[in-house]
Amino acid sequence: MSRWRGNPWAILLTLSLGFFMTLLDLTIVNIAIPSMIDKLDASLDQVLWVVNAYVLVLAVLLITAGRLGDLLGKKNLFIAGVAVFTVSSLACGISQDPTQLIVARAVQGLGAALLMPQTMSIIINVFPAERRGAALGVWGAVAGVSTIAGPTVGGLLVTSLDWRWIFFVNLPIGILVLAMAVPILPAHTPSVRHRFDVAGVLLASAALFCLTFALTEGQKYEWNEGIWGLIAAGLALFVIFGIYQRSQQDGEPLVPFSLFRDRNFTILNFVGAAVSVGMIGMFLPMTIYMQSVLGYSALKAGLVMAPSSVVSMFLAPVAGKMSDRIGGKFILMAGLLLYAAGMLWLVAIVDVGMGWPSFIAPFVLCGLGVGGVFAPMATEATRNVPPRLAGAASGVNNTTRQIGSVLGSAAVGAILQNQLASSLKDEAATRSTALPPDVRGGFVDGFARAAKGGLEVGAGQSGAEQKLPPGVPPAVAHRVQELAGQVFTHGFVHAMRPTMALPIVVIVMAAAACLGVKGYRSGAPSDAAAETASVAR
Repeated sequence: MSRWRGNPWAILLTLSLGFFMTLLDLTIVNIAIPSMIDKLDASLDQVLWVVNAYVLVLAVLLITAGRLGDLLGKKNLFIAGVAVFTVSSLACGISQDPTQLIVARAVQGLGAALLMPQTMSIIINVFPAERRGAALGVWGAVAGVSTIAGPTVGGLLVTSLDWRWIFFVNLPIGILVLAMAVPILPAHTPSVRHRFDVAGVLLASAALFCLTFALTEGQKYEWNEGIWGLIAAGLALFVIFGIYQRSQQDGEPLVPFSLFRDRNFTILNFVGAAVSVGMIGMFLPMTIYMQSVLGYSALKAGLVMAPSSVVSMFLAPVAGKMSDRIGGKFILMAGLLLYAAGMLWLVAIVDVGMGWPSFIAPFVLCGLGVGGVFAPMATEATRNVPPRLAGAASGVNNTTRQIGSVLGSAAVGAILQNQLASSLKDEAATRSTALPPDVRGGFVDGFARAAKGGLEVGAGQSGAEQKLPPGVPPAVAHRVQELAGQVFTHGFVHAMRPTMALPIVVIVMAAAACLGVKGYRSGAPSDAAAETASVAR
């Protein structure tokens, strides 16, 4: 395999496999949420931490890992990241309770953070500007397919084996990537020594943790003063982080503000964060809905979503090549609007008792949208990035996307929990009239208590545990369970619609922001190419 050392396409294949593994774990967990809730005896807010622990550590450390790649070698950081990710995947799979799984997921996020920024950075360095769009088209196809394929692959594993196999599947992939990376990736060449910005990392970490904890646990603590205090603290820490970074611009800041002088880079970082919100905002409620409301198996739910993966996989490389020729601005805008239209279509049709054929067309539309997003977004964001800032740009670009995932997951989870708690109580009060007077109060109180103690949304669950008074006739007990199921299914559908409004609005805002992207003129030298030529002379 050493004969492939330095071959750009062999390098791209190796990087893409590692990248695929980390992004797959962003969405593959969503399909297993009902199963994990059942088998680990976990609540919805605990399982949201299984999602958020991974993305939170990933988002916090991406920029730092990009810097460490410049210092210690991008190949070395990539290999270390794959190793940590693979071992922690094993730890996730053998976890025995929610706490163990959350800790293992955090370590998994560390591995992903070490390897992810090296992928884009190496691609920028290996491929010249005129061929970078095609390379990033492949990279973008991997991003789109891995994100959307998560529910399908996860559904197959959860249904055929167990939820633990969504983590065990990473072991052979990780070993293969390590076997390829050692002989194929270009060796580290000495570079300028970089400073490790400890204060910047701590400020960013604290800000993200405060916001994520508050949004994830807000419903459980009834949005009390402490929760709002954490939100305020998180926002204040972000402001302090920005001021501190601005004061470090003459040295070597964690975030080089010079990158944001390029209007396209600035706009497309916002778009990247918005896309992450849109992805999480669709998959989180949809996977729970299909399994817990419609009663689909994890495999069936994944297969219903599969058209998105297939369409995206074939369209993304085409979008990358077109971005090289005509620029990616309008391709990206069209992709975002198609994706928003697909989500809006889903919101319009979700209901109790829906048949799977109804979902095919909107998921195909979502796949068309995603296929036109990732490659043009990456191409336009990095077109003018100078090679000397490739590591920092990759770190910032990936970080903003993962911050979108963190805050999107937390915000969507918070809205879903809040809306579900409210709709369950309303549905319970309405349907309790069909019960004898002596059990009505307990029936409604069961759903009211669930909002505080952790909503149960596993497959076959009803959102809350019903405690019946002694001596209740079997017929009444059966009627209580029957009505509890109706309360949950109708209540979840009512909660789902306003929840998905957030990602739709964010995606439409991202499409509008693309109007500010500078158009690409074929044959015009980019800033990055100019710098490379200058160095060559």
